[in-house]
Amino acid sequence: MHLVRVAAAALNQTPLDWDGNQARILEAIRLARQQGVAVLVLPELCIPGYGCEDAFFGRGTILESWRVLQELLPETQGIVVALGLPIMHRAANYNAVCLVADGHIVGLVGKRFLAGDGIHYEPRWFKGWPAGKFVQWEHDGHSYPLGDQIFEVGGLRIGFEICEDAWVPNRPGVELASQGVDFICNPSASHFAFGKHEVRKQIVLNASRSFRATYVYSNFIGNESGRVIYDGECMIASIGHLIAEGPRLGYDDVYLTSAVVDVDLARMLHARTTYAPTVDDNVRRITRFDMKLPGADLPPHTVDPDDELRNDKREEFSRAVALGLFDYLRKSRSRGFVVSLSGGADSAAVAYLVHVMVMLAVQELGVEATCARLGLPEGVCTTPRAIVRSLLTCVYQSTANSSDTTRNAAAAVAEAVGAEFIEFDVDPLVRTYVSNVEAAIGRELSWQRDDIALQNIQARARAPGVWLLANLRGALLLATSNRSEAAVGYATMDGDTCGGLSPIAGIDKAFLREWLRWVEAEGPAGVGPMPALRAVNVQAPTAELRPSGAHQTDEGDLMPYPILDAIERAAIRDKLAPKEVYRVLASRFPQRSRDQLLLWVKRFFRLWSQNQWKRERYAPSFHLDDENLDPKTWCRFPILSGGFAHELAELEAFVKHDDD
Repeated sequence: MHLVRVAAAALNQTPLDWDGNQARILEAIRLARQQGVAVLVLPELCIPGYGCEDAFFGRGTILESWRVLQELLPETQGIVVALGLPIMHRAANYNAVCLVADGHIVGLVGKRFLAGDGIHYEPRWFKGWPAGKFVQWEHDGHSYPLGDQIFEVGGLRIGFEICEDAWVPNRPGVELASQGVDFICNPSASHFAFGKHEVRKQIVLNASRSFRATYVYSNFIGNESGRVIYDGECMIASIGHLIAEGPRLGYDDVYLTSAVVDVDLARMLHARTTYAPTVDDNVRRITRFDMKLPGADLPPHTVDPDDELRNDKREEFSRAVALGLFDYLRKSRSRGFVVSLSGGADSAAVAYLVHVMVMLAVQELGVEATCARLGLPEGVCTTPRAIVRSLLTCVYQSTANSSDTTRNAAAAVAEAVGAEFIEFDVDPLVRTYVSNVEAAIGRELSWQRDDIALQNIQARARAPGVWLLANLRGALLLATSNRSEAAVGYATMDGDTCGGLSPIAGIDKAFLREWLRWVEAEGPAGVGPMPALRAVNVQAPTAELRPSGAHQTDEGDLMPYPILDAIERAAIRDKLAPKEVYRVLASRFPQRSRDQLLLWVKRFFRLWSQNQWKRERYAPSFHLDDENLDPKTWCRFPILSGGFAHELAELEAFVKHDDD
């Protein structure tokens, strides 16, 4: 038997944090050396961080990345390490992986297929490396092999697929398998999305089975650059079997996942396949480096980790947003959160997610380490509840149209999560704004004539006070708008949208309400239920901006949220025209009248078109699925458009003809 221990590391990096990124890479190498690892795979672009965006155009980013690489070389004595960084060759930038062994650069591979959909924008900054091309790269007074190559180090054959390379039909792994590589390494930056980990796992397993090789997959973990959350999930699979899997959505900076592989056994199994082996090494460049690799012993039988998240969107949502908040807080150097807590579903969800953040962080790191990571004074916070109290301030802001129901619900939620609770009466501000405008225009404002304006001024009057409080405390103001509201602009700009971060803007209201009911009764594993949310869940969602006699509800203003979300997916995700959207609704909701469905479809397209400017101004939100409405990461739409006027006229004619 030829036993070798290989490892993949998940790193919580930050773009352009040169010292911090280098320290976390060094920690991964240290852990790998402790475990006797021979080959260590780190995520793509791990040196500068994946989310540097247009900083990749800067010469300084390229040079600093190379400087850090040079400083890391002495730390790789006796081990093989794959490190990701940007390089420039002949006036073009490439997303590259550098294979380092025993303190020396063995060579570099360029990413062939660039991720350019939705949240990814790699073709803006990089060129894809052409298949079959190999050069001697002259840099810094030295020459290095760069391009389409296989590395033979210490008798092991190592090839690379870099993230997106594995997600395309003509992936490099096919060629690598034909040349009998022992290891296919995949340094990735694969973002979190609901259920995506199962797809990712199948890619790794199927590659190891089809290519008869050991597949080593690394990834980032945490909120690296603001909007994107990485779940980690390093994997090692050999000949179709998952032999190691790392944790997901954890709070530590470095996770090492390792496994012992019998190289001789894998080669023997590879020999049984129908692949026609390539006998000519010139088909793909072989770059060799001689070194003695550390040996390994057979490990005891291990069991796959128990993953609470595997098939539960509610668990994934809770943990992904909680981790996103944790990293956003510490990396933005904010000293806490402020939430305008209305007593409704959205703000209650945001406050509760801060509570989950603290509970999960303490479970993994402990109280002392959690406080240290968040910059809290030593010794002040001795329990999770005390940490929440020091971080989270909830403010209930009443007007003449507020009710005891929402006030009591807000107070109950704040008490249950452990937050500080403050009340502001903003009605005097509202009356002052209204009287000033009435005096200026020479008439009184009325609900019959000025409904929307009178609603909006109440929402906007709530913004300055919470901003002031957040500024005084050096805290981050969290906006509370959800994705369903974003789709139709059912939010007051500079009112309920105000904030530096909008953590639930990527999730629809129908799911959010179902999730809150689940939290009330059950809650995330390790956190448990929160019965106080019943005070929120029994209410019909309402902006509570009209007089109480109007009996205002969100769904009355708009449409039932399940129908709104169905229209949004058909119209925006699936790009269906209004007529096709109507047909989808008629099939899914046969109990609804044709006239009612027609009204709702027309309302959605009209509001969607009118409110793109609002979506452009939303605070940054977390990317939670690949159906996002964020114009900066997924869904672009013109601010000015024809508003689907022709298409909606066509829809009306279609429905009228159908009725006739």
